[in-house]
Amino acid sequence: MTTINPIITLTTDFGLRDGFVGVMKGVILNIAPHAQIVDISHDIGPQNVREGAFVLSRQSLYFPRNTVHVVVVDPGVGTTRRPIAARIGNHHYVGPDNGVLTILYEKAEEENWPLQVVHLDKPQYWLKEVSYIFHGRDIFSPVAAHLAAGVPLEELGRPIDDAVRLHLPKPALKGNSWHGEVVHIDHFGNVASNIHRDNIGGEAAVQAAGVRGTRVPDWVKTFGERPAGALVCLYSSIDFVIISEVNGNAAARLGAKVGDAFEVEVA
Repeated sequence: MTTINPIITLTTDFGLRDGFVGVMKGVILNIAPHAQIVDISHDIGPQNVREGAFVLSRQSLYFPRNTVHVVVVDPGVGTTRRPIAARIGNHHYVGPDNGVLTILYEKAEEENWPLQVVHLDKPQYWLKEVSYIFHGRDIFSPVAAHLAAGVPLEELGRPIDDAVRLHLPKPALKGNSWHGEVVHIDHFGNVASNIHRDNIGGEAAVQAAGVRGTRVPDWVKTFGERPAGALVCLYSSIDFVIISEVNGNAAARLGAKVGDAFEVEVA
């Protein structure tokens, strides 16, 4: 469906030091000059597909219907991994077939949303010259622009039903504790888990959170309830349990990283 000013988002692990993000935007604007390009994040951990999956799945659904989301966290670029595009619910996604859309696939199945995935095998919708190591510029950006300009998903490639999915452990309740893992560390050093408010059932039940051998028993609703330097645990703005250092960097202080075990004690 064509829109007057289509929205295209970008989520990558490129950072902003080099020109990778800028050139992707240039490619998009050559094909869809009226597109509005929005950066979700370019600070996904290098090659960290799982972190990219988490960030994209939680932020992309805040955008208007028919938004096209480009995700490039692609350690397998230039190999046999497929380039894909997908219709998930009311949004389109373009990126590598490496599991970065796993959480969104699962969400679609849980909510009974439309879910269609195609293997991008129509070079006429790519740049004429394709680098082995920059499909973000040469395949994903032009495909996203064509989608935004009204080219149907079905025209861009053949349907597939075997898209790659990551094995993402679910939070598990053992005794009086939820056991999960660190899935994201934000700019402020907040350590975010995959344990959601819905798992726990509310704030009153939380006794403490822990990561890397440090137990944090101070549950708050917002950072300003405690002085600078205090370690606290709370729900993030998207309702996952996080550990934070007020006006500091909890990840650096605790040595936490994506993939670490994360525990939440409940009453």
